[in-house]
Amino acid sequence: MNQAVSRNMSPSDNTGSAVQQIAPEDESRAAIYAMLAKLLSAPPSSEQLADLAKLQGSDTDFGQAIAKLSQAARDTTVEQEDDAYHDLFIGLTRGKLLPYGSYYLTGFLHEKPLARLRNTMAQLGIEANPDEKDPEDHIASVLDMMGGLIRGDFGQPVPVAQQRIFFQEHVQSWAPYFFRDLEKVEDSKLYAAIGTVGRVFLELEEAAFSMD
Repeated sequence: MNQAVSRNMSPSDNTGSAVQQIAPEDESRAAIYAMLAKLLSAPPSSEQLADLAKLQGSDTDFGQAIAKLSQAARDTTVEQEDDAYHDLFIGLTRGKLLPYGSYYLTGFLHEKPLARLRNTMAQLGIEANPDEKDPEDHIASVLDMMGGLIRGDFGQPVPVAQQRIFFQEHVQSWAPYFFRDLEKVEDSKLYAAIGTVGRVFLELEEAAFSMD
């Protein structure tokens, strides 16, 4: 099942509509958003760690970040990262990091950034999953939405101009700061590597949107 459907949001009714094909580079972008969202929505499974361990890096900054993530996946266990995930994002009362847009932008949960995101979701035909406890501005959900807009999960792939607006308002406005914080964690090389991948990827996205 698509992560965007299974976590916080669901596509509008597209019965009878033909989904447009997207360019290979957009498929790759959407896949990276989906990968990051999945890794930040729950502790990794053994299958996820095995898949990450197979990733190949390159000499680019992003390729080096991927290589770091791949090595970290080879050097850890499901049990270690289950503990790390709960320490980082859940804790006894709260985790070390609060992965919500409202918190990063205002210092509090359930604030205006969440209301703005919900308004954008309504405009785009994205409905929240009533069974999901986390608010929609959780980092995994926001990344899922971004990838879904690229893929066309909520109707048709949205134009680049509309992608840029969503990115600037709901991703770029706070997610880079979250990934920098994640990159600094000392208890998990895997999550630190996820932080590096997220930071570098969003820098590439920001640069690409500025050129369009």
